[in-house]
Order: sequence, then structure tokens, then C-alpha cells
Amino acid sequence: MTDFPEPIPAATLVLMRPSASGPPDLLVIERAANMAFAAGALAFPGGRIDPDDHASAALHGAGLADAAARVAAIRETIEETGIAVGIRQQPDPDQAASLRNGLAAGEAFSRLLDQHRLSLDLEALVPFARWCPNFRETRRFDTHFYIAEAPAGAPLVSADETEAARAFWSSAAAVLMEIEAGEARAIFPTRRNLERLARFASIDDARADAALHPVQKITPWVEERDGRHWVCIPEEAGYPVTAELFETARRR
Repeated sequence: MTDFPEPIPAATLVLMRPSASGPPDLLVIERAANMAFAAGALAFPGGRIDPDDHASAALHGAGLADAAARVAAIRETIEETGIAVGIRQQPDPDQAASLRNGLAAGEAFSRLLDQHRLSLDLEALVPFARWCPNFRETRRFDTHFYIAEAPAGAPLVSADETEAARAFWSSAAAVLMEIEAGEARAIFPTRRNLERLARFASIDDARADAALHPVQKITPWVEERDGRHWVCIPEEAGYPVTAELFETARRR
């Protein structure tokens, strides 16, 4: 028996856009300093799956087993950054702003979609990973990670200043450099996913890699090697780094 809290179902979206200077940019947020989980850390937009996400999934899910998670990833990205992705009729700037304002006011996403006569294109999100760490945190999440391409003509990204202190576009390599330099921090799953994403020269490369590695639930474990403790993940899950010393894995 363990005293770990039950994991909260959640979803995260790695939104990508082409870059003229090299690998694709990723949409990254810095979580607000007052958040109960990973406060001040760099992350991708996302959050828990709400009951209304299941309602939207029933209408737009087309039989996808993870439809509610995809809906949550879309909804959270709109709410935290203002970017509407995975919507079949691409909202104009006024509609996107109305969706975001409605979500901030506590309106149901399903109602907002109906109000604007919008439907979801959940196939626009490609399953990439699923993480369910068992670290002794106040909150524990079972998080579905998706990748998607940013819509052309999307509005300038802006943080909601409630859950996200800032939002910005950057390459995975640049974010990792910031973390390694001690100028930012990110939790263990985010760093592993940044390392994986840093290998891709294009969005198509990321999609191809996702197809090569069927999503499995990753729960890191600790093992002793030569007298030192390492936090480990499966070798076959598609990650270039599969072990990190316990003291650094938990500190950054």
C-alpha cells in the first residue's frame, strides 16, 4: 500500500509552429507563482479534465477513447494562451477572444462552442505521451500529452496571468538551455519531453516519432546503481534520456 494521492486526469498540448531559423518553436508557459502544483515552473498549456470536457467529447469525439482529454487540452490552451487550435471552423480573433473570456468567466466550453456554432477537430491533436508520476506531491496527475500545429494567422500569444505568468514561443533546445543555466526550472516529465522534442527538425518529424512509439503510461521509478539513486523511465518509450540522478531529478 502507498499513501500517494489518487491521480487527477489531465491533458497537455505541445503546440508547434514552423521556424525560419531551424527546428519548430513550441508554445511554453511559466506557471503562476501561486499555483499549488509546479508553481513558477515552465510547462506546456494544460490542466485537469473537467466534467464538461466529457460532454463535449460525446458531441465531437467520434468514438475516440481519449476524446475528453483532447477537449481539455484544447480548452486549457485557449484559456491560458489565447490560441484556439483543434477547432474545425478556425475562429476569427474576436471569436477566439470571446471563447477565452467566456472560459475565464466560468462558462462551459460546450456552451461556448454551441453559441459560436463551432465544432472540434480532435484528430488535429496527435497523442504523444502519457505521464503519471508517483512522486510524493500534494497533487498527482495522470496527464495525456498531445502535439498539434498552431493554426495559421493565430493571434499573438498572451498569458492569462491567473494560471500562467507568461507565455512565449521557443525551441525546445533554447528552453533546455535556460533550465540548465538555472534561469528557469521545469519538473521531471517536462524536461524529458523537451529533450525528446529537441530532436525534431520539423513538425512532421514529431508526428512520425509519435507514430513509432505507441503511447504508454509512464510512471518513473527509483533504482540504485553503483550506490547512487536514479529516477528512471522505460527505455523503449522514445526518450533520449531515460535516467537522472535522484537529487537533480527532484530539485530542478
